Amino acid sequence: MGMPDRRSFHDERATFRPRELKRYYHRLLERYYRFLVPPGARTLEVGCGIGDLLGAIKPSHGVGIDFSAAMIEIARKRHPRLEFYVGSEIDPEKLGSFDFIILSDLVNDLPDVQELLEQLRRVAHPRTRLVLNFFNQVWRPLLGALEGVGLKAPTLLQNWLSFDDMKNLLHLGGWEMIRGETRILCPMNIPVVAPLFNRWLAPILPSLCLTIFQVARISHEEKREFTCSIVIPARNEAGNIEAAVRRTPEMGKGTEIIFIEGHSSDGTWEEIERVKSLFPTRRIVTVKQQSKGKGGAVREAFAVASGELLFILDADLTMPPEQLPKFYEVARSNRGEFVNGVRLVYPMEEQAMQFLNMIANKMFSMAFTWLIGQPVKDTLCGTKVLFRSDYDQIAKNRGYFGEFDPFGDFDLLFGASRLNLKIVDLPIRYQARSYGSTNINRWRHGALLLRMVWFAARRLRFL
Repeated sequence: MGMPDRRSFHDERATFRPRELKRYYHRLLERYYRFLVPPGARTLEVGCGIGDLLGAIKPSHGVGIDFSAAMIEIARKRHPRLEFYVGSEIDPEKLGSFDFIILSDLVNDLPDVQELLEQLRRVAHPRTRLVLNFFNQVWRPLLGALEGVGLKAPTLLQNWLSFDDMKNLLHLGGWEMIRGETRILCPMNIPVVAPLFNRWLAPILPSLCLTIFQVARISHEEKREFTCSIVIPARNEAGNIEAAVRRTPEMGKGTEIIFIEGHSSDGTWEEIERVKSLFPTRRIVTVKQQSKGKGGAVREAFAVASGELLFILDADLTMPPEQLPKFYEVARSNRGEFVNGVRLVYPMEEQAMQFLNMIANKMFSMAFTWLIGQPVKDTLCGTKVLFRSDYDQIAKNRGYFGEFDPFGDFDLLFGASRLNLKIVDLPIRYQARSYGSTNINRWRHGALLLRMVWFAARRLRFL
């Protein structure tokens, strides 16, 4: 990172940088980084240049590092509320730790990418997100031509990294990629063409895009214990209530079971009260739902939950409660920050899921994998697990997606994606329900799901 010829080259380019950053490409970069990095976070940018990208993100504490003294001198004048340092070494005693670390258009220019990635672990905490972008190899000839005619800033000899090259370097440097996507089909501000290409065509032509974005977290496992809250929305599920308590194990530092009853007609509320008195040694919380739909039930129950780790368990018990410790182990070992149950791996009992429902689930899983940028094999499995602190952030940012999800699954999945959480699919043994009938209307709710896919696409992909 500190080779003299590179330092001299960037020092000489410093006076041109303010004019170069006015180009359309850099405005697009700022837009995408504002999507990936929320305002108000502690943010470090390595290779910050004159600091405009860091300033655009509006961090609560922003620090920029660059080996070009000329660049840093300009940055300090342009952004006096931010901190800037000249150098190439990452010093945790001087810098502290950060919520987000940015490497924008930097890895193409580094002599040793892995060395920097290893250094950055020193200023990261377990929830730090590393966000980076670099050029797609497909554009190499065209970028050379644009540079030759002055439509692109000149560069020294570059690393041409593929998506998989960079994913592997992250792994070697002690990081785990969470999501990756490509952006920008038209880096020049051509009226009509640029918005059409960059917003609507880029998401469906990913291999042709100019810029690859990746988000990563520190790769490590830890074994911690947490208190747990298991939310069980129940509507016309009287025959399953006692079994839910008997079959739900104690986990971690303590487990509470929250039954939230939603306008039943089969005596479910009375059964919940009876079962609560039958198990005085279990921590059982009972709530009468005021809103409608499972999504509303989950939100009301999460509002009264006391656990550090939040679980959702469907009252039909088609996901056996005995499997809940598997979800707990994934979360407490830091193998995942949002654990999503998957019914579509292991064989199911007969009548557990109708054929058309299975086809629809597979189609929606493909759509949501594309939307979220992480593999999600089963979006509608009722069992999901996340940390209370993450849920609070999802709830805080809920206005970004709206509040029309009656199921609750997509509200959480979209929110987890927006927070760049590591989503992990956990295969389960799905069983046929032994009491009652499903509350899902295949056609009405299917149409609603299609609306949600389109709505989410506009918020996550077609930016």
